[in-house]
Amino acid sequence: MSLRVAITGANGFLGQALASRLQTAGCSVTGIVRRQFAAPYPLCVVSGLDDEQLAPLLAECDVVVHTAARAHVMADEAVDPLAAYRAVNVEGSLSIARRAAEQGVKRFVFISSIKVNGESTQPGAPFTAETAPAPEDAYGISKHEAEQALTALAAETGMEVVIIRPPLVYGPGVKGNFVGMIKVVLKGLPLPLAWVNNRRSLVGLANLVDLIRVCLDHPAAAGQVFLVSDGDDLSTAELLRRVGAALGKPARLLPVPPALLRLGATLLGKQAVADRLLGSLQVDMSATQHTLGWAPPHTVDEGLQGCCGPYQKGN
Repeated sequence: MSLRVAITGANGFLGQALASRLQTAGCSVTGIVRRQFAAPYPLCVVSGLDDEQLAPLLAECDVVVHTAARAHVMADEAVDPLAAYRAVNVEGSLSIARRAAEQGVKRFVFISSIKVNGESTQPGAPFTAETAPAPEDAYGISKHEAEQALTALAAETGMEVVIIRPPLVYGPGVKGNFVGMIKVVLKGLPLPLAWVNNRRSLVGLANLVDLIRVCLDHPAAAGQVFLVSDGDDLSTAELLRRVGAALGKPARLLPVPPALLRLGATLLGKQAVADRLLGSLQVDMSATQHTLGWAPPHTVDEGLQGCCGPYQKGN
């Protein structure tokens, strides 16, 4: 593979892993970032995704992978959160995509989110490639609007657009709630989740990166929306047990009825937390596998070993 690839957000969790993998695969990689950092590949530091200096860079690229986004803003202080998400995730995405099309870039790979489909699924009814979008929060709405704008741009310009909707992504360098879960297991704190029997899809960083690699030039990927996961949906209890196994420190789970947990969360105003811990969110990626002839190269346990290893050593 000798493609010339530009990666926005190349200093991020996904961007760094993707750049490293593509270099190994023989691609020429350039990172598009807002601030300088130590990288083993060229960087283009820009003030925004409408920066004029992007034009000559994009003129030399075959593919743009757009990983940069406004996401996971805890305790958002924006006066209008949806407007803040739209400014980056819709307007910013469309700006760089339009500039890429003007410079003759063949393909634009957009990293979206399963939140475009919604926040939860019913038992036995996972999201599929045909599921109608039903975003609920500002982030999901902005990603859906970006998808729509990019699809329209593709029809207008002929540039190929590929959309990938991952669920929760974990791996080395993960942050947020996943790290919190690892730390709780490390401390041996008891969790009342032994009887939780939900099902949630997640995707290891290495598996997502591998799918993106395939989407760079696979002929059947053009114009498609792909759902992705590790292919092994877990309950919250099972995920905690597997994290414990990866850490070498068994998770301490207590048997408490999920209905009681949800009632307590409601009384405390923590419904969103309860939804994540007790609810289901499954994706059916069979269409992705069939279209691309692809399967996740790594198991959940392999992904968790890579994710938890640094914490195990420091414990």
